[in-house]
Amino acid sequence: MIKLVSIKYNTDHALVVRLNNGNYSLLFDQKIVLLSVVLTVLLALTVLGALALGATILSIETVIDVLLGQASQSQQLLVNEFRLPRIIAGIVAGFALAIAGSLIQHVVRNRLATPDVLGINEGAALLMLIVLISSNVGLMGPWWVAPVGALVSGILLLFIAKRLGTHGYRVILVGLALTYLVRSLSELMLAHINSLHASATYSWSVGNLNGRGYEVAEPVVLILAILMPFVLLISRQLRVFQLGEDIACTLGTHIRRVQFMAICLAIILAGLAVGIGGPIGFVAIAAPVVINKIIGGTQLAIINTGLLGGILVVVADTLGRLLVAPLEIPVGVLTSILGGPFLLWVLLSEKNT
Repeated sequence: MIKLVSIKYNTDHALVVRLNNGNYSLLFDQKIVLLSVVLTVLLALTVLGALALGATILSIETVIDVLLGQASQSQQLLVNEFRLPRIIAGIVAGFALAIAGSLIQHVVRNRLATPDVLGINEGAALLMLIVLISSNVGLMGPWWVAPVGALVSGILLLFIAKRLGTHGYRVILVGLALTYLVRSLSELMLAHINSLHASATYSWSVGNLNGRGYEVAEPVVLILAILMPFVLLISRQLRVFQLGEDIACTLGTHIRRVQFMAICLAIILAGLAVGIGGPIGFVAIAAPVVINKIIGGTQLAIINTGLLGGILVVVADTLGRLLVAPLEIPVGVLTSILGGPFLLWVLLSEKNT
């Protein structure tokens, strides 16, 4: 039986939790723990705000009553059947996208290296479009096709990058070329289908959570629960890479194996996110960069990055529902608008450091 012995801070202000008479200990960075608490609270507040805002505005008290089962039937229907499932889907998509971006950035060692820049998201979206157009399943169709498309795109990216060189900037250039190629194929397909189907499909292809809910979020959450232990293990080894490859090898880290596993996990996570809400941009680059700016150093705060990704998607989706109501702006359009200035900020900050 595991017994908690003590909780204290060491000289580096890290939280040390000792178990079983000190035989085992867990080390938590104080800043990361505090940031986790702040982001969790912020996510909860964001969800409450998203549940309250829309074509019909509810008070926070009403939203809480709905969650407690004490509101009217119409209010419960609005919150529980329409808004909450969409919000949950957005959180899951943002969580997966942000972590995928963080893993790829640390492997390639470039902040611009993300699934949407490297063509992984576009590859996932292309295969989804092929299935949607060639069948009658509709937009609620096989979400699991997206991870397959992401894997195909990722394999193609790695194959070409290996032939040209695996330096960070080469990988990004190959990824950009792949992105434009796959995107042009998607647009070509959309141009040759009937206008009604094309409109709905195009709306999803730019990133949209409209109509998405538990039917796609629940299986993805189960897969995330299986993948997260591996993600946390790999992220811990990636942190050693920040010390240099020579030191990492000295410490017994198998660099190529860890990099390959990290890329594979990132590709699957990105594909899962695309399966939920389409290729939502900006989140995979923004969340890791912001978290790294906050915690500094060589920390790799995976959970915090995922939480921020969920917050960004929910905020963007809520704004999309409000700005031109009763019409909606797809969440991917809003995140892309924010992505341009953010990329400029990243480039300028890199130049100054």
